Amino acid sequence: MILFTHTITSRLQYITDFIGKEILGNSFQILTDKETFRQSYEPKINYSDEKISDDEFWIKPHSLLFEKNIREQAIACFEQKEQKVFFKTDGNIPFDIFAATFYLLSRYEEYLPYQKDMYGRYAHENSLAFKENFLQRPLINLWLNDFKNALQIKFSNLKLQTSNFKLLPTYDIDIAYSYRSKGFIRNAGGMLKSIVNGQWSIMSDRLKVLNGSMKDPYDSYEWMDELHEQYKLQPRYFFLIPYKNSIYDKNILPNKKTLQQLIKQQTAKYDIGSHPSWQSGDDSSLMKKEIETLENISGKKITTSRQHYIRFTLPLTFRYLIEAGIKEDFSIGYGSINGFRASVASSFYWYDLEKEKATDLLLHPFCYMEANSFYEQKFSAEQSFKEMMEYYNIVRSVNGTFISIWHNNFLGTDKLFKGWKEIYEKFIETVSSPR
Repeated sequence: MILFTHTITSRLQYITDFIGKEILGNSFQILTDKETFRQSYEPKINYSDEKISDDEFWIKPHSLLFEKNIREQAIACFEQKEQKVFFKTDGNIPFDIFAATFYLLSRYEEYLPYQKDMYGRYAHENSLAFKENFLQRPLINLWLNDFKNALQIKFSNLKLQTSNFKLLPTYDIDIAYSYRSKGFIRNAGGMLKSIVNGQWSIMSDRLKVLNGSMKDPYDSYEWMDELHEQYKLQPRYFFLIPYKNSIYDKNILPNKKTLQQLIKQQTAKYDIGSHPSWQSGDDSSLMKKEIETLENISGKKITTSRQHYIRFTLPLTFRYLIEAGIKEDFSIGYGSINGFRASVASSFYWYDLEKEKATDLLLHPFCYMEANSFYEQKFSAEQSFKEMMEYYNIVRSVNGTFISIWHNNFLGTDKLFKGWKEIYEKFIETVSSPR
């Protein structure tokens, strides 16, 4: 399929590559010669200010893809086929789908001045998706489905791509064990805290784990393995490997054999990645050290990551990841609410808006994390099951990739998370049943 434009920019090339891959399976052929475009009998899109021929699909462009600066954009949302759209224009569809998709996918708004949340992250309340109430929808995928239908009506012989739905469970190992291998000082401090607070059952459990008469309450790995084997799942694990503990980096340290054994066990069965520590967000040199440590323990090259606490800042964090050899990142989502941060349920390459350059860092967006449901949204286990099913169903309806995040402590026997293991198993059983 060919596309005419008066000027080929990096932004336009990037977004037409993404949309072309999603709807055609390959990129558009971009032309700047009007006469060649006019004479072509191929299915064609005119992305310019004036209509050229009767046999074209015309989209009059917004200025965004031809700009070279980052500025506040005037955005007014309106309804089109029951979906929110913006960048209103003329042509065969009433909005510039290329510019609107670029705005959301590039995370343009995260390069503008914004209010930070309590953890210093981009607060989801700043986002257009939250303000306009489409955070819970993979809006770009929905737009592209409508776009494909419109193109099919215009060009009946056009062959379009149909994507395959994928389910990808992922796990963040922030705290591998509750009591095991924590060392004398941390365990002694924990017992003292239990005594002061009168938490005698917790102290009893800690002592039982330490003397080997009870399984650690965060040790859910064997159960998870059985679930994966039963339903033929291929999950990914992300390990936090801090050089020292801090208020937000509480995992046992990588010099402990217990953590090393766990990493080797999981590496033998699954793909693993780095979970860069909170401290690495303040000292980027730690990121590469943590990745190298994980490589040494696992014996595998580490090229995937997800930021601890979903703490990242554009563009610096992703540049650091690239420098550290990361090829794929799973951080696109919020650590404060569930939903679609980039309004998409498909993988896409990161565009460095400051450098005006597409990169080779492939981003995999997630839409559901159980910690958001529990800590931030204050949902019960059953409410969370319903929420997870709603996200699963909408992602499946657009043939996207449903990526969830769970933590081992939610799937163990800790009384704080009673019922969560059961709803996760219920979810996997439900979505794995024949439909």
